[in-house]
Amino acid sequence: MARALVLARKGLYSTPPNPSVGCVLVKDGRVIGEGYHRLAGGPHAEAEALAAAGERARGATAYVSLEPCAHQGRTPPCTEALLAAGVTRVVAALRDPNPAVTGGGIETLKRAGVDATVGLLENEAAEINRGFLSRMTRGRPWVTAKLAVSLDGRTALANGYSKWITGEPARRDVQRLRARASAVVTGIDTVLADDPRLTIRDASLETCGRQPLRVVLDSTLRFPEGAQLANGEAPTLILAGKDAVASTGKTVVSGTTVEYVATTAQGLDIAQCLRRLGELQCNEVLVEAGPRLAGAMLDGGYVDELVVYFAPVLLGDEARPMLRLPGIEAMSQRMEMEIIETRRVGSDLRVSLRLRREESD
Repeated sequence: MARALVLARKGLYSTPPNPSVGCVLVKDGRVIGEGYHRLAGGPHAEAEALAAAGERARGATAYVSLEPCAHQGRTPPCTEALLAAGVTRVVAALRDPNPAVTGGGIETLKRAGVDATVGLLENEAAEINRGFLSRMTRGRPWVTAKLAVSLDGRTALANGYSKWITGEPARRDVQRLRARASAVVTGIDTVLADDPRLTIRDASLETCGRQPLRVVLDSTLRFPEGAQLANGEAPTLILAGKDAVASTGKTVVSGTTVEYVATTAQGLDIAQCLRRLGELQCNEVLVEAGPRLAGAMLDGGYVDELVVYFAPVLLGDEARPMLRLPGIEAMSQRMEMEIIETRRVGSDLRVSLRLRREESD
């Protein structure tokens, strides 16, 4: 199963909106075939492994990182393929939360006389497909917010200039975050200040040509003509406030798609924005935004993981802060984070954090 999880990770950049799945076939203690889901719409991991094993699959055990599907999608049901090949035992790491599948694959196999179980290395498998699980169970993507900051927690000089705080290795690492994401979200302030592209430009990443959807949260529709996000390199969606048309008179922005969502006293309804991205089959979202939007999303409980690149520099107390968060008056109100991973990236330090939750959550 550990090998099946390694294989599943190979499809992280190319399978969205599908889950990333690996499969290993074992017979008489030896691996006879393996495969992984390489591309949405392409053969599933089980089909690849069965093709590699051929006739030897009869009587084998299949270790799969996700419950085999039992429904007809863009490819035939994997349960039928496993049964036709004569596989006699199936071990799945994780039950598929897709309503079209959940429990159905395991039960189909059991009814056909196959020894089928689920739960081996479940947590590890869930981490690989955290975005798919989030979309299926919460109706919204998994949200990772990325920040590049100085040691004193600053993201830009007082005049807004920020290129570059971190080194080239850290910026290359961000390309991997983008490659895993179905969408990259930013705010209109970042568009106006930095004119970013927000594309995957590292040719070594096996994305099969896929670019994430670029999403701009722009409550008053200030998106400028000629911005790089409208250059056609990747699709761009502007989410604007429902009153934006009345205030600006604009309904179309060349090179983009504009949709309208509800607003709150603080700006766009972020929950509705994320639900819309879930409807668009976005599994994971990477937020690359300024302190206002990043802070609002973290304060609202919408950020699942925070990835911070700390550069060994100091910018001073007049530089712009990492996040804009409400003030607190007591230590009991503080937002506690749990460090998930730390590692060196060139001369910078990458720290991954998640909100520390109560045991009852």
